[in-house]
Amino acid sequence: MRHKKRGRQLGRDTDHRRALFRNLVTSLFDHERIETTEAKAKEIRGIADRMVSLGKQGDLAARRRAASYLMSPKTVSKLFAEIAPRFTKRPGGYTRLIKTRVRNGDGARMAVVELVVQGQLAKTAKAVKTEKPKEGPESNP
Repeated sequence: MRHKKRGRQLGRDTDHRRALFRNLVTSLFDHERIETTEAKAKEIRGIADRMVSLGKQGDLAARRRAASYLMSPKTVSKLFAEIAPRFTKRPGGYTRLIKTRVRNGDGARMAVVELVVQGQLAKTAKAVKTEKPKEGPESNP
């Protein structure tokens, strides 16, 4: 029985699974959007949210904890300098999971994990929403 044993094993031993999650979370912060299997995506959501919370704290201890988990020093810098400041007014839920397709090779369900507020995408989306349609001869019949 697996009572009180949360988390998915994903057919891997503990060290392999931990390395997989570290790589996925690092890639998520590098690219701000990744596609992986649904089970892996559900597992890394909480880890990524905790990393953003560390970035929001912004102190040295939080930076060291994030650096001990993330695989790249550049990614740690990006997390603290660019990603975390976007979420200062948001109390949680920094990632979004979108179920996309079924993979052809093995039939695995795929999902996209992305940060809720993305860098350039968020700026362009605001610009598109605030633009008013131009009034011209075509709009008046």
